[in-house]
Parts: sequence; C-alpha cells; structure tokens
Amino acid sequence: MQRRTFLIAGALATGTLLVGCASSTRQQLRNNKQTLPADSIALNAWVEVSTAGKVTVRIGQSEMGQGIQTALVMLVAEEMDCGYENTGFRFSGIDSVYGNVAGIAAGIPLRPDDDGMTARSMRWFMRSFARQVGVMMTGGSSSVKDLWTPLREAAAVTRATLVEAAAKQWQVAASDIRVSEGTLSTLSGLKMSMGEAVTLLGKNPQPASNYRLKTVEEFKLIGTSPTKVDSAIKVNGKAIFGTDVRVPNMLYAAVKMAPVLNANIEKIDAREAQSLHGVKGVVQFDNAYGGTGGVAVIADSYWKAQQAVKKIQLTLAAHALVNFSSANNLAELKKINDSESGFNFWKIADANKVITESKHTVTAEYTAPFLAHATMEPMNCTVEYRGDSATLWVPTQVPGLARKTAAKILGLAEENVIINVTYLGSGFGRRGEVDFIAQAASIAKQCKGQAVKVIWSREEDMQHDFYRPAAVARFSAALDDAGNIAAWRSQSAAQPIVPAVMKRLFGLPAAGPDKTTAEGAYDQAYAFPAVQVSHVATEQTIPVGFWRSVGHSHQAFFIESFMDECAHAAKADPLQYRLNLLANRPRERRVLELAAEKAEWHKPLQPTAEGHKKARGIALHESFGSIVAQVVEVSVNPSNGIHVHKVVCAIDCGIAVHPDIIAQQMESGIIFGLSAALYGEIHIENGQVKEKNFNDYRIVRIAESPVIETHIVQSSAHPEGVGEPGVPPIAPAVANAIFSLTGQRLRNLPLKLAKQSS
Repeated sequence: MQRRTFLIAGALATGTLLVGCASSTRQQLRNNKQTLPADSIALNAWVEVSTAGKVTVRIGQSEMGQGIQTALVMLVAEEMDCGYENTGFRFSGIDSVYGNVAGIAAGIPLRPDDDGMTARSMRWFMRSFARQVGVMMTGGSSSVKDLWTPLREAAAVTRATLVEAAAKQWQVAASDIRVSEGTLSTLSGLKMSMGEAVTLLGKNPQPASNYRLKTVEEFKLIGTSPTKVDSAIKVNGKAIFGTDVRVPNMLYAAVKMAPVLNANIEKIDAREAQSLHGVKGVVQFDNAYGGTGGVAVIADSYWKAQQAVKKIQLTLAAHALVNFSSANNLAELKKINDSESGFNFWKIADANKVITESKHTVTAEYTAPFLAHATMEPMNCTVEYRGDSATLWVPTQVPGLARKTAAKILGLAEENVIINVTYLGSGFGRRGEVDFIAQAASIAKQCKGQAVKVIWSREEDMQHDFYRPAAVARFSAALDDAGNIAAWRSQSAAQPIVPAVMKRLFGLPAAGPDKTTAEGAYDQAYAFPAVQVSHVATEQTIPVGFWRSVGHSHQAFFIESFMDECAHAAKADPLQYRLNLLANRPRERRVLELAAEKAEWHKPLQPTAEGHKKARGIALHESFGSIVAQVVEVSVNPSNGIHVHKVVCAIDCGIAVHPDIIAQQMESGIIFGLSAALYGEIHIENGQVKEKNFNDYRIVRIAESPVIETHIVQSSAHPEGVGEPGVPPIAPAVANAIFSLTGQRLRNLPLKLAKQSS
C-alpha cells in the first residue's frame, strides 16, 4: 500500500438519509440510516436536492487552494443541468463510502504502459481493496480522477429520478422532458422546477434504474472556467481556516518542542512561565505518531502563550539522532549506491553488459537534499474535550484518521468525536500527518470543558516537519555511433516513505518495494533497447513524509538532467533528442512539441535589459497521470545569480474540467518547484534542523517570479492529476538552461553556480 495509505474503518457520517443507487465504480455504496432535512432528498451519498431546488454536493475532499470544491460541484451541475450558481457544497462527514480509490490504487509500482495480465490483476485488486477499506484522503492529485465517474453517476441518477417523477405527474414519456438550469420542461409548454419535482417523490424515494452519463460532446459547463465556489468568501474573509476558528471561552496554546527530531523531554523548568499574567497552565507531552515531545503553555491569548513558552527551560531525554547530520547522510547514500544493487523496478535486456562493452558512455551522479513543506499556514488544531465527547476543528487531509487519532488520545469511541474540516492554508502532504492532532488532543485533555486552540510558530513548524527525503542517483548510458542511447542504467538511494508512515501511524511494517522515492525513474516515458532502473531503500531515521510530487520531485531532476547530458554528448538538439525517444508515445510528443512551439525553441533569445545573455532549457515529465513539459528562459546576473525570466508550460491532463484552475495549479507547482530548485535545503546537525523561518528557508518572491504561460492539450481522455505534476520538470529545465548558458552542469540541488558569469 502506497501514497497516503491510511487504513481507516468506515463509520457513520452525519446529516442525511443515504439511499444507495447502483454504481459501476463504487460497489460499496450502501443504504445508511441517517436523518435527512425535511425539505430535502438524497438518493445517494453525494447529492442532495431541496424543495427549493437547491442542489448540495457532499464533498469529503479537503480544500487547500487546489480548487477541488469547484471542480466537484461542476461535475454534478453538468450532469444534473441544475445550474452552477444553484449548486452548493458541504463537508460529507466521515464515512468509508467517501474513501479515495484512485489515490490508493496508484501506489502499485507499475509503469503506466504496463497492461499485462499481472498488472491488470494488481490494479483490479488494489481498486477493490481501496473500496473496501474506504480511506478518506486528499492527496496524490487524485480527487477529480477518483470522483469523475461516481459523482457524475450520482448526479445523473438524481436527475433521472426527478425527470421520472415529472413524467409520471404529466403523464408523458421521460424522453420528452428537457432539463436546463434546474427547470424541467416539455415542448408542449409544461414546466416544473427541480424543487417541485422533489415534492413528488414522497418520503422514501427510489432512485431511477435507467440513466446515462453525458458524452464529452454534450458538456456545457465542464471545460469552462466559472468563478470558483469559494472565491467570494476567501475575498471577504468569511472562509474559515484552522487559525481562524473561534469558540466561546476558548483558550490558546503555544508549544515548544525538543530541538532534536523525535526526541522527548526529560524535565522542564516552567516557574517563570507560570508566573506570567494570563497563563492558565503548562502541559508536557511525549512524542507520538512520529512527532516530537515538548511542552505547551495554555493561556487566554495566543500572544501570552507564545511569550510564556519561550521562558521554559527544557532538558532533553536520550535520543537516537545525536550524531545525525544531513551532510553525512548524503555521503552515506553515495556509499550505499557503491555497495548495494537495490530493487530492480524496470529491466530490459542486459544494460550493464551493453554499457561495459560500449565505446561511448556518459556517467553522472546527482543529489537532492531534505526539504520542508513550509505550508503558509503553520500546523494548528482546536479541540474541545467534554469528558464523554469531543469536537475538533482542524485543517487536515485525512479526516477519518484525524478522528481516530483524537479518539485514541482522549480515550473516546470514534462516534463520540466530531471532526470539522476547515480550509487548509496549503497542505503539500504535511497535513496528511496526525502528530499535531495527537498533540492538540493531549493538551486539550487537561482543559475539560474548554476549547483549546494549539498553533505552532513558524519556527516549530519548520523544525518539526516530515521532510522530503534526501536522495542520491547514479546514471550510466551507452551511446551508439549515431549518438542514440543503446542502454540506460540508473540507481538511486533514499529513505523510503511508506514504511515510515505505516510504522508511525499504525505500528505496522510495509511489505514489498516502496515506490515513493523511486517513482518517476522507472515509469518514465522514454524507450531504450536496454534499461535497468533500481532503487535502494535505506535505513535512516529522520522523519520523512509525502512532499508535493513525492519521488517525482527529485527523480525528474535526475533523469531530465542526465537526458540533456546524453543529448550534449551526442551533439544533438535536446528537444529533438527527446522526441526521437518518444516515437511510440504520441501524447508525450504532443506535449513536448506544444511547449517548444509556444516557447519558440529555435528562435534566438534577446539579452536582458542589462545586457546579460539568456538561454533556454527544456524538460518533460509524467506524474499522477498527467504529462507536463516546461521550457524556461534563464540568465545569470553577477549581482543576484540565476534569474528565471519565463516558463512556458504545456500539460495533457485528460479532460480539462476547469482550465483556469489547471493553469493556476501549474503556476503554483512551478513556483513551489522553483523555490526548491534555487533555494530549498534543510540542514540537520546532531539531529537538529538549522533552518527556522523564511529568512533561511527561502521561497521565490513576487519580484523573482517568472512570467508563466500554461497551454493545455485538448483531450477527451479520463481526467488526471494537476496539483502536483507542475513541480517536477522545473528544476531540470532550469539546470539545463544554465548549462546551455554557462557550460556548468549543476548536478546537485539546490542549484548553485561555481562562479557567476554574464
């Protein structure tokens, strides 16, 4: 099991009666005995319709800026023809029926083009397994992919049921009824609103047995870019993020954790802190769910709590990371690549033999450091513990696991814990963890009857993350006399993510090879006569987790940089060299050609206003089902180093549900990836993270941001991910441009020039 795979038992959601309908993709959709508002019907788990004609979509996905609420509302509004402006949403509650099937099924270590019987059987098994366990999860760029069919089916069934009710009332054939903007009508002039049709269904409506989904050609809303459903409340301040939560008589808590990752506190001196005005108490907590132990000050304001917690003196307990350093870790990863062969994820013919016997070879080694998520909203959670029950307000990507964690810490049955999922001030995978939830529950347990909002400072957030693993990769290629790649060999080494997640969350081992740090290496699109791609899962003990685009984030840098090295050795154009390797991959070729065309790849670049030369670099990478190519324009300024002026991005993500959201996510991914490419690096010494805030963990600022163009390939294929695929290609595209400009081949992230030149 891979990619944010959390085994959460299904439980009753709150709010409405769910009457099961047939679904080819969700066999576990079932009848649930739940209450239903008197003026509404719900024929399935996702769609409610009121007698006023208002359509509400139940959404189990977390909104963290990716626009998922808008996209999912669009799917329902399209199939129901109920009107986008008349369609709202609410949190679904926690129930296994809302489990993410696509996100779990994607965790099998298979190449996308592997369609053999074994591969098909494995995919079928994982999808079936995912439906049974019902894991509620937002991650892996999987939400639209996962709900594309189930949500549309739920909407189509609801629409067909209302049409049948109207047809019976009017005594006409259902096929004679048209639906538009929430109104049912006939050519003879009969009209009825969806709300009126609801009143015809009675108390126990049965869903229609005959319905059909629209074809792509019939779409009117999908493929357009209406105003996002949450735009207004985010502009006027009504959107509630975790740090916005206000509860009557609420207390606040600030935390100070052990400076060493995963460590505990042996003793504290809190005398000075306890004497400060407004301080209500001091609570010590142990490490849990992979987090770090520490102390919290509870006060009547967050500022008072934060000032007081700084006064507490901590004495560390013995810990395992006393000698760990990130520099030594990279050296160790290089040694591991020397001594171990790793697990072969992809093998064709005998690449080692071809390379050994070749007259023309290319070799290189690349490194990538630990990285923090650095979400714009630090970790936070509000807990109101009442002894026999509890309510949480939390920005989380895993609401079911959040409830399970809080229930365990508070000693409650899960059904006695209510989870309110707020907006997330970004997630990037960090909010798929529950350490901060367990911590908040432990603190609130000491304040029965009063809500406590726990907020981490930026420094605590930066220094107590679950980091993107550091990685080292070694490449060799054999070129024939024409410069073509005759054999390709790569091996990488990094700390695996899934075993760490399974251990800290469930106390379970993870069986089988972990694809998370190797993905992108073995499932690339290029074709080689002989290939061997292997990966070594190492034993380091730094807390690592899912970071936006996960293994693709470093593997794309490794692969696309080395591809450029091969093209240079062959004295070939980097674009054409890639195209030659994609002869049987028309979708990848189209994306690459589109990016090159829009970037005017073969047209000379004019120098900057200061007279510095510019150069272009290109990269292609496929991740989360989507294909992305990026062409960058780069200059080097002696005063401020590498400057990325422009990024032209092309993407094939299947059907583009909301093109503007796709463009926004490409922009977001590019800025996120560019920040890591130019600045991102977590240094660890003696188990302590050195970076504390954005002054020493830089991100790209507005003045440094490049012009970004996004071009979407028109497609009728199943929609794929867009939240993460924009990240991987940017680092290699920049590195390749720098080589073209300066002749320096930068093989280590972040990108640092040996010397600056103009």
